[in-house]
Amino acid sequence: MPVLENFEITGLAAEGNALGRHGDMVVFVPFGAPGDIADVKLEKKKKSYAQGRIVALKQPSRDRVQPPCEHFTICGGCRWQHLPYRMQLEAKHRQVADAIDRIAKVEHPAIPMTLGSRNIWCYRNKMEYTFSNRCWLTFEQLESGEEFPDRDAAGFHIPGAFDKVLDIKKCHLQDDLGNRIRLFVKAYGKERGLTFYDLKAQSGFLRTLMIRIASTGECMALMAFGEDRPADIEALMQALAAEFPSLTSIMYAVNTKVNDTLGDIDIKLFKGKEYIEEEMEGLRFRVGPKSFYQTNSEQAYELYKVVRDFARLKGGELVYDLYTGTGTIANFVSRLARKVVGIEYVPEAIADAKINSAVNGIENTVFFAGDMKDVLTDSFIAEHGRPDVMIIDPPRAGMHQDVVDTVLRAEPDAIVYVSCNPATQARDLALLDIKYSVEAVQPVDMFPHTQHVENVVRLVRRRQAQMADSTEL
Repeated sequence: MPVLENFEITGLAAEGNALGRHGDMVVFVPFGAPGDIADVKLEKKKKSYAQGRIVALKQPSRDRVQPPCEHFTICGGCRWQHLPYRMQLEAKHRQVADAIDRIAKVEHPAIPMTLGSRNIWCYRNKMEYTFSNRCWLTFEQLESGEEFPDRDAAGFHIPGAFDKVLDIKKCHLQDDLGNRIRLFVKAYGKERGLTFYDLKAQSGFLRTLMIRIASTGECMALMAFGEDRPADIEALMQALAAEFPSLTSIMYAVNTKVNDTLGDIDIKLFKGKEYIEEEMEGLRFRVGPKSFYQTNSEQAYELYKVVRDFARLKGGELVYDLYTGTGTIANFVSRLARKVVGIEYVPEAIADAKINSAVNGIENTVFFAGDMKDVLTDSFIAEHGRPDVMIIDPPRAGMHQDVVDTVLRAEPDAIVYVSCNPATQARDLALLDIKYSVEAVQPVDMFPHTQHVENVVRLVRRRQAQMADSTEL
């Protein structure tokens, strides 16, 4: 494939890429910055677009900043750390605006700038690492001609190469305690000749490590082993407890499945509590090894404040919280509502939601587990009451059509739609447009240095919106 010499990068695109034009063809380039002049080698070419990579940066953009991470461009995360944070927020704002304008095609008020995160490093409360005997070798290492007999790694999967893991020296996304725990386990394994997992052969002892560090300072370490070796497990757990006495919770699991997920695996407590706690406005939220909690604790608080503001509760409302997870939003807004009904697919999450209500003395919440389209039905609404406000926070795929239809029939006065995927949110806004108008929009950055953006939209029933307009006149 050809090399485009002195190619100018002019903007940012989806999936964390930059872009420029070569004639009528758009060229997507990872790790570029608007204003870069570079030699770009094309690696994939279609009729109207191509993908390439920078092979020589001739003239760096004036906007470029020095990435702090030595693994930049290799691990696949933090793809925008070479861009100033203001530019990242502007790009996420455009992403939201473009989705609403081009996909939803609905009227909306001016969209404020993306709400930035106070901490742009060390903001993640949860990290997951993989142990592998097939360390990823960089282009430089391969071209050096050196032999690398020791391929054991503890780090992240390489995008597009499931069986390769990049050995991480230091990750900047979590408190350094996370790095120290990972490096300790790796060193312990090397010293004692413990096998690192072989992702192709599906064998090996050290497999995955999850570390949660809460805003309260509590910390959970969960080690998953690919083989059931009780004596070795006990020895490693004892060593971990001795090295890190501040750990609130030390857990382990034996996972002999093909995949790394632990949702259906029995988790065993070795030391401490079975959960750690997050705190928000005096509310305590228990987070277990399988619990979902927003990965940026501080920014989750800012996000939930936007949700609460958009709900405009006065104390007498019946609120439905769809896709409630562990009931964080439901419990957060409960003090301003008459009653909150939460629905979630995962039974374990609903169990956590009920516990979170109980430990905080919240008595006006009820929670139900099951597939949203099967639980949220006309008969369910008839039984539990027509909601005044619906808070909807679906997975990336957005709402099922059946759920959209039920929401439209329920006719809540207002909907607060929270989404981690502006494209599917925009699709759903178009479906809701038959009865609802967009009254407010607020993008929120939960993941600095990535292309991901959270977006909150307030929708009001059209009859109400028209009445409000006539009142103002």
